[in-house]
Amino acid sequence: MRLEYLHGPRRSMSLPVAVLLDLNLPQMHGLEVLKAIRASETTKVLPVVVLTSSAEHSDRIQAYFQHANSYVQKPVDYERFVLASRELGLYWTVTNVPPPHADDATSDGSTGLARRQW
Repeated sequence: MRLEYLHGPRRSMSLPVAVLLDLNLPQMHGLEVLKAIRASETTKVLPVVVLTSSAEHSDRIQAYFQHANSYVQKPVDYERFVLASRELGLYWTVTNVPPPHADDATSDGSTGLARRQW
């Protein structure tokens, strides 16, 4: 997913339920993408799952310092990867209760009565 989708003038009206973010991206490191997501009022509470092959302790620490919601090391085995992907999808789309949209919060941090559909 390109950052323009989340922040640009042509972004869709609804945000994704969650972002699966790899750290090893071709043009920008995933931690920079995470930082950009957290810097915007529109996306700062958007759930971000770092799904990466990196086993580096420093990557994990930096991801959580940048407010990643989860850090999952990709299984190398294809079948395990497919299973892990399904489980992640089910958790983030069915089990997890999404955060309120920034527009739904009042100045005291409480939310309005109507829940925004993501």
